[in-house]
Amino acid sequence: MKVEGIYLVTDRAACSRKNLEDVVLEAVEGGVSIVQLREKTLDTRTFVETAIRLRKRLHTKGAALIINDRIDVALAAKADGVHIGQTDMPYAMARKLLGKEAVIGLSVESEEQLIAAEALDVDYLGVSAIFPTPTKTDIKRQWGIDGLRRARQLSRHCLVAIGGIHTENAASVFQAGADAIAVVSAVCSAREPRQAAAELYRIYREKEPYKRFST
Repeated sequence: MKVEGIYLVTDRAACSRKNLEDVVLEAVEGGVSIVQLREKTLDTRTFVETAIRLRKRLHTKGAALIINDRIDVALAAKADGVHIGQTDMPYAMARKLLGKEAVIGLSVESEEQLIAAEALDVDYLGVSAIFPTPTKTDIKRQWGIDGLRRARQLSRHCLVAIGGIHTENAASVFQAGADAIAVVSAVCSAREPRQAAAELYRIYREKEPYKRFST
């Protein structure tokens, strides 16, 4: 599966009083093609039940479900894949457990991590964080647009940019070489999630092709 376009990372708290699954489905109707279910507080049974229910609903709309961190939940829910960080299960183990068809993404927070990931056959790299973001407070630095452009020159992988991305800066992120943008509050906290996703999708569709120059 090619990872591109608009990638939604869920945040139950950011949805406020709205139902998380309703927000996700509205976002997909607006143009989101990949949804990462991120649940830090749910017990395992509820997490699995939510993932199974959401997978069924997403697949009817042609969208994919990725599970954040939890290999066990991804397997139990028959999700399309998993997203792991630098301190999660090693990529080689995750691939062995999930199989070659699963989509596996890996977070990279530095140039050193990005270069090391070139030896892996990951499906995409989550370049984090591009801009400051309240949804992830443990980031030691931001890539910025220049850093993302540098990452694009160094990496052969699909790049999913995440962190502080919204309609005002999404075009510049795509122009710097991102294949996809991952958004959280820009959609989850929006009054109209479908409309918010549709505007981001419009920016993606109208982006200028990235031109790779030799370094």
